[in-house]
Amino acid sequence: MSLHFSVLASGSTGNAIYVETEEHSFLVDAGFSGKQMEGLFSQIDRKIDNLSGILVTHEHSDHIKGIGVLARKYKLPVFANEKTWRAMDGLVGEIPVEQKCVFGMETVKSFGSLDIESFGVSHDAAEPMFYVFHQEQRKLVLITDTGYVSDRVKGIISNADTYIFESNHDVQMLRMGRYPWNVKRRILSDVGHVSNEDAALAMSEVAGDKTRSFYLAHLSLDNNMKDLARMSVTQTLQSRGIIVGEEFSLYDTDPKIPTPLTAV
Repeated sequence: MSLHFSVLASGSTGNAIYVETEEHSFLVDAGFSGKQMEGLFSQIDRKIDNLSGILVTHEHSDHIKGIGVLARKYKLPVFANEKTWRAMDGLVGEIPVEQKCVFGMETVKSFGSLDIESFGVSHDAAEPMFYVFHQEQRKLVLITDTGYVSDRVKGIISNADTYIFESNHDVQMLRMGRYPWNVKRRILSDVGHVSNEDAALAMSEVAGDKTRSFYLAHLSLDNNMKDLARMSVTQTLQSRGIIVGEEFSLYDTDPKIPTPLTAV
C-alpha cells in the first residue's frame, strides 16, 4: 500500500493539493483556472481525468476557482458539506446533480484502503473543513485557513506522519503592511489565518513519535516570505525544546510550483 501527495500550489493566490493511493486519487481544492490546473498536474506527471474526485474545504475563490470547469470537463464527483455547497452556488457554475456529493462535517468516507476524515476549522466561511487521510498506519493532515487550532482539532490531527500546515503571515509584516485595518483585523482574528509563531506553537503540540515532516502552506504573498516563515517556525519550536531536522523536517510550498510527489 502507498499514500503519496503533492502540494500543487499553495498561497494567498490559489491552493490545490493532490493525494493518491494505488487505488484512488483526489484533488483537494482547485483555486486556479482549468488550464492552470492542467499545467500543475503535468508537472507531477499525473492526469486530471484519472481523479476519483475533488474535495472542497470552503468556498473562498482561492480554493474553488477551477472546480466547476474541472468537474464539467472531466465529469468528476465533487465533495463538500451542505453549507459549502449552498455558499458555492453561483460561484462555480452548473455542476450535474449526480456529481454533487455531500461530505458531512466530522465524518469519514472510505475509498478502498483510504479513509478520509473531515474536521471543522475556525475561518470566515460558511462551514470550513479540512481533511485527514488515513491508510493503514499512515496519516496525512491538511490544515490551512484557520484563525487558530483548537484543542478539539489538535486531538483529531495529533501524531500524523506528515502535515500540510498553515503558516500564513508574519504579524509585524501584516501590521506594518498596506492592507486596510479591517482586513488586518480579520486576518489576525480567530476566524482569520494562523501566523508563523502560532503555527509553530500548534505544531509543537500535535507532533508525535511518528511525525516526520511539516509543509508550511498558504503563505501570504504580501505578509510573509518562505525564509522568514521557516526561520520563525524553527525558532519558536526551538523555544519549546524541539530541534528541526532532528525530530522532524520543515519543507516549503510554493504558489506556482508543485512539491515533488512524496510518500507519507
